[in-house]
Amino acid sequence: MSDRTPSRFSLLYLSSDKYPPFRVDISVLFGKKLASRGFSIDWLLQSESTAARPYREEWGGGTAFVGPTDNGTSMAGRAKKHLLDILNDLRMFSLLRKKPYDALLVRDKFFAALLGILAAKIHGNIFIYWLSYPFPEDWLHHFREGTARYALIYFLRGRVCQFLLYRIVLPLAGTVFVQSRQMLEDIAAYGVAREKMTPVPMGVNLEEIPFFGYDSERDTGGNDEKAIVYLGTLVKTRRMDFLVRMLARVLEEEKRAKLYLVGGGEDPTDEQLIVDEAKRLGIEERVVITGFLPQREAWQFVKRADVCVSPFFPTPVLNSTSPTKLIEYMAMGKASVANDHPDQSLVLSESGAGICVPYEEDAFARAVLDILLHPETAKEMGIRGRRYVEKKRSYAQLADLVQEKLLDVLKRTERP
Repeated sequence: MSDRTPSRFSLLYLSSDKYPPFRVDISVLFGKKLASRGFSIDWLLQSESTAARPYREEWGGGTAFVGPTDNGTSMAGRAKKHLLDILNDLRMFSLLRKKPYDALLVRDKFFAALLGILAAKIHGNIFIYWLSYPFPEDWLHHFREGTARYALIYFLRGRVCQFLLYRIVLPLAGTVFVQSRQMLEDIAAYGVAREKMTPVPMGVNLEEIPFFGYDSERDTGGNDEKAIVYLGTLVKTRRMDFLVRMLARVLEEEKRAKLYLVGGGEDPTDEQLIVDEAKRLGIEERVVITGFLPQREAWQFVKRADVCVSPFFPTPVLNSTSPTKLIEYMAMGKASVANDHPDQSLVLSESGAGICVPYEEDAFARAVLDILLHPETAKEMGIRGRRYVEKKRSYAQLADLVQEKLLDVLKRTERP
């Protein structure tokens, strides 16, 4: 049996995310939690900001080897950026040769994963793959829906990457991390062994997210309004006009209700769709769009919420994702209403932290009213939600899961 410990585990992490990575399941889970436990993690990433030359920085438990970037918006600039990224990925061969890493982890890259399988084989490393989103299915979905900007490219990329991912990369990986139980089942349908995959849902870093205590009273801001808060993007594909129509139904019974959409769209038409719907219904004074805010400022709106909402437009592609906003609401001790998306349904059924309903305006409105009209019940839901996150969805707990799997796969692949 192996005597490996985190302090003796060395990992090279290669991802489609840019440097410095902002996604918490990279920056917090690996860069803070696992690194603080003794994992030695080096990073092979492309720079987010324009950089003419590669550079390195100490970051997240080791060294970040950062590749150059051209952020030009022309076709030539975008092509150059992709080429520079590929060239940076090729550095994995020299890095694996120079340092005795235990494993190479590739996240959300397809052609780089093929190279990673070869590089790991040459240098005797474990190859690990992390899939955070069903990208091939998403590209094919946009092609079928007619929303792809370059239809043929989306179709070809989706088909090729689907083949690479499910027929080559995942079967050859030593272990695979996926985003949710639903994603595990979806991938298993392609013939990938279930026992090879480990779901790691999204969580929160409880050391950073604000919580004001189980006995705290809601901050009313000096008025008697009933605040309904949504935290997230307002892009048209999310169909946030849904919440405006939901609000109109709530206002029929609770005149003090006000909807706060804490976020912004990718272009002005995203938010205009919401504004136009509010005007059509004559409730524009009851809808506030904040635009993008710094995270801590956005969380202040959640602090003042009577109820938080997490509508997730139901599509086969999005069903395998693990939404973060519901977990953030729960971590801040807020009662929530969410629709019956697989991960959201699981969380609310296990925690009792809110109400799960079909993706229907009337059902959402009734659930929101149930919480607004019963503040003591809402407070109890908030308490249950916070305790659930502490036990199951903090990155301290998720780090336990990932650590156990990494050490287990190392033990199983070590020679006597």
